[in-house]
Amino acid sequence: MSASRLPLFKPSVGGLLLSLLASVAAAKAPVPVLPALAASEAAPLVMPEAATGFTAKPGWYYPHAAVAAANPLAADAGARMLREGGSAADAAIAVQMVLGLVEPQSSGLGGGGFLLYWDGKQVQAWDGRETAPAAADEKLFLKPDGQSMNMGEAVPGGRAVGVPGVLRMLEAVHREHGKLPWARLFQPAIELAEAGFELTPRPVALLAEAEAAKRDPAARAFYYQPGPPGADPQPWPVGHRLRNPALAEILRRIAKEGSAAFYQGPVAADLVRRVRSHPSNPGRITEADLAAYQPVKREALCTDWRAVWRVCGVPPPSSGHIAMMQILGLLDELPPLTGSALGADGLPQPAFLHRYAEASRLAFADRAQFLGDPAFVAAPSGGWQSLLAPAYLRQRALLIGERAATSPVAAGRPGDERGAYAPQPEQPEYGTSHISIVDAQGNAVSFTTTVEASFGTGLLADGGTGLPGGYILNNQLTDFSFRPTDAQGRPVANRVQPGKRPRSSMSPTLVFDRRDGRLQLSTGAAGGGVIIHYTAKMLLGMLAWDLDPQQAANLPNFGNFNSASTLLEAGRFPSATVQALTQRGQQIQQVELTSGIQALQRRKDGWLGGADPRREGEVRGD
Repeated sequence: MSASRLPLFKPSVGGLLLSLLASVAAAKAPVPVLPALAASEAAPLVMPEAATGFTAKPGWYYPHAAVAAANPLAADAGARMLREGGSAADAAIAVQMVLGLVEPQSSGLGGGGFLLYWDGKQVQAWDGRETAPAAADEKLFLKPDGQSMNMGEAVPGGRAVGVPGVLRMLEAVHREHGKLPWARLFQPAIELAEAGFELTPRPVALLAEAEAAKRDPAARAFYYQPGPPGADPQPWPVGHRLRNPALAEILRRIAKEGSAAFYQGPVAADLVRRVRSHPSNPGRITEADLAAYQPVKREALCTDWRAVWRVCGVPPPSSGHIAMMQILGLLDELPPLTGSALGADGLPQPAFLHRYAEASRLAFADRAQFLGDPAFVAAPSGGWQSLLAPAYLRQRALLIGERAATSPVAAGRPGDERGAYAPQPEQPEYGTSHISIVDAQGNAVSFTTTVEASFGTGLLADGGTGLPGGYILNNQLTDFSFRPTDAQGRPVANRVQPGKRPRSSMSPTLVFDRRDGRLQLSTGAAGGGVIIHYTAKMLLGMLAWDLDPQQAANLPNFGNFNSASTLLEAGRFPSATVQALTQRGQQIQQVELTSGIQALQRRKDGWLGGADPRREGEVRGD
């Protein structure tokens, strides 16, 4: 059913934003290539997926139910399930299966994710994060000389593949919240995989840069055009109809047999063979690792914000909610700004950006020090909420001044914490996809899903079918600290250990009105470590600055990782803003910050949806 396309941009702020978006889209400027950076700067500036354009989007309105996803075909599949009487959980499964087909660079069967579910009474946090194999150890990413591998050495091949968790997690969610038969949820993806779909600009552009996929014989044969030996493979062009018979067959088996068809039998054996037999970088997964994988239903972390909102997210091993709410809480502990956070041009102003960068340094210092898989890492002072305690944030906010701090700043000491862990050194974190759904009964999903780097390890697994195509294997183990200890021998909380789940930045978020308990917002983002900043921007935009979801997604991106440089989205801020921040001591790097935001926000008579103009997502509904 068609959506009402509302004029969602407000004249004072949004009109200027819309004109800017239109001019950017019309210019069709080439995507800039980031310059080489010094080692000390490299980690926070590596973007998970390259920029592929900026397309103005209208925003969407639906009176009853809505699905926001990173590809229109996936959003269509979710909306189809809702129209057939399915729940938000049913729609999320259908969306994920289609995303794994049409957006394989970001998520799929070979990855993991975190999902929040609101059933009208409680928020559940579902952990489908990948795990390290039983044979993994702290030296997984150390070379024989004791030095850490770099990402180019660690990612391609089988070494970095974690035990995938997304499918078994979704099956568990369906058992509790599904309405439609399990097999029905796979039909849209099976139909598309068999009939084929037209390649869109984003995956084609990313395939052109996917060196790991080019090196994998199966991926090269499937995603790239035939060419002379030794030539750089060229992806199939935009508009090429790509069929994936191997994935169709795998999905048919899962539809019939449940997740056991993936975690045991021929599909599992094929995954293990590809990981362990890689000629240059084998991994350690076994069929026993796959058979043993279990998702975890955790207690959601919910934080009161600005007396009005209750913001809920997932706890560790995700760092997203804690880091994001630390940033927002630190900002609220500072004296009010003398002017508005947004200027007359609709853009964040230097005074706000300076404060945000300084709050980010403090939050990311705590993240590097304390956060990891709770089965292996004890929360400071006996609970994760100690990092969000008002008294602790008030104390930390005293460190924010009018001048930029020298990075890196040190972690704090919440409560009686004595700091047994070493801070994790900076290293790149990679990409994801996000899904937000609200069904007609008011149930809601916020779901962030990933294979880590663009096209993961580059390994394409056909499930033992012998057919063309398949699914991409993750490189999620590179989210662990490559170095297990610091120079003093203190362990890093997020080091590799058998069966452990790597720390994540994924930040699926549901927001409620504290006054009546009603759901107000489902949001989240793709974008590696910058997810935290992207999602924080959405909360500020919609709840503090009175923007609608599309306006908030359109805002330029910004952030700091407790590193020397504060990042601003390239081409989106005036030179006067950069100069003003420099005068405050900020070292500014302007880079492509390719967020993948999806959001749904309650209005009196329905739901407003927004999708990131930097990617190909849209919103569908009823």
